[in-house]
Amino acid sequence: MDMDFVAERGLVLLGCGKMGSAMLQGWLSGGLPPASVWVIDPNPTDWLQGTGVHINAALPEAPGIVLIAVKPQMMGEALPAIAAMGGGGTLFVSVAAGTSIAAFEAVLGGNSPIIRAMPNTPAAVGRGITAIVGNDHANTAQMDLTETLLQAVGQVVRLEGESQMDAVTGVSGSGPAYVFHMIECLAQAGEAQGLSPALAMQLAQATVAGAGALAEAADETPAQLRVNVTSPNGTTQAGLEVLMDEGNGLPPLMKKTVAAAANRSRELRDGG
Repeated sequence: MDMDFVAERGLVLLGCGKMGSAMLQGWLSGGLPPASVWVIDPNPTDWLQGTGVHINAALPEAPGIVLIAVKPQMMGEALPAIAAMGGGGTLFVSVAAGTSIAAFEAVLGGNSPIIRAMPNTPAAVGRGITAIVGNDHANTAQMDLTETLLQAVGQVVRLEGESQMDAVTGVSGSGPAYVFHMIECLAQAGEAQGLSPALAMQLAQATVAGAGALAEAADETPAQLRVNVTSPNGTTQAGLEVLMDEGNGLPPLMKKTVAAAANRSRELRDGG
């Protein structure tokens, strides 16, 4: 099962906001014919209208894939439109946060192949990471195809079970916001040491982006990269002694941060 299957059977994209648009752009750039894509979105952008895909048109009865990318609050309106496609040869992939596989099975039928995915916002620039997990009816070929589709916006990892989605939410789903806040804090700290706001922000943004790129590209672990730039009794060591304090530095703070997000994900999953 490959992208030719998608082109032949058709792909339905429910929701074309930032995430849906980023994925669609990747697919079209990769050669997926616009005529094989149907998009349902109440407010299609000018960009979407210029792609050549079908927009808010009658859907094929049995498309190869339905990819659900609507906001959680829109889920109730979106699912009835695809309920009749369940139980057949259509694969359902959801990138909608907070909606469980069981919730989809309740609407589409338990014998429908369903794959749940958790992307993150750097997908908008092709640098996302998405975790996927399927139900019992999602076979290896369908998991492979989903991975190929989602690689249009970055890396893809597979989970052992859906219960890990809460932890993924706490780390990579919510994680970009933690990094954005670190950039804010780093810039503010630079201002406090006498830099102009604009210069402090430029230094902070480039430092975090550059360090992240280096961490991905280097063969060494992040721990080793940290050691590499830490001269004994130097400036970096002085800063790290504050940041790495096991009592009130970054280690306990990050554990509490990720735990709070993961716990909230569990609460929302359980209807809280």
